[in-house]
Amino acid sequence: MQKLWNIVLLIAILTSGAWAQIPTGGNVFFGYSFERAPIVTADTTSLNGWDASLEGKFLPWIGLVADIDGHYGNHNYNGVTANITEHDALFGPRVSVSVTRFRPFAEFLVGVGHISRSRGVSDSSTAFANAVGGGLDYRILGPLTIRGQLDWVTNRFYSHTQNGVRFSTGVALHF
Repeated sequence: MQKLWNIVLLIAILTSGAWAQIPTGGNVFFGYSFERAPIVTADTTSLNGWDASLEGKFLPWIGLVADIDGHYGNHNYNGVTANITEHDALFGPRVSVSVTRFRPFAEFLVGVGHISRSRGVSDSSTAFANAVGGGLDYRILGPLTIRGQLDWVTNRFYSHTQNGVRFSTGVALHF
């Protein structure tokens, strides 16, 4: 029995040393976001807001991302103006590589989106959402980078599929 515990201890020590060789870390991002998307079917509108994400790396080039955003604006429906509020909470993998001061990345995210329209009588919809896209971080000083990001976002609000584009820019802090 003592021999078995010695083997288990040796394996634990060796694997923890190997795990320590993998550089882990991540980044946190916050910035301005612009979304151009249809709200129901072909009634495209422009929304302004914010985007925030947290990435944790488990391999040097692969991380898991949690991304949330909020977009706001209004849209004219046959002479009646409605206030639009949209939020998305998305999760998924991100692949990246650092080349000198640049860090390009690509991501595929899935989650949930929620939209509400207010025009005298309010309605809302919550549905599956996904995004595919990428971006570029440019290191300006130490762990601080400037990010530009472009995603193709798909929602299924009000039982219709909506495809839109989301552009985000801001600062990311790498740790």
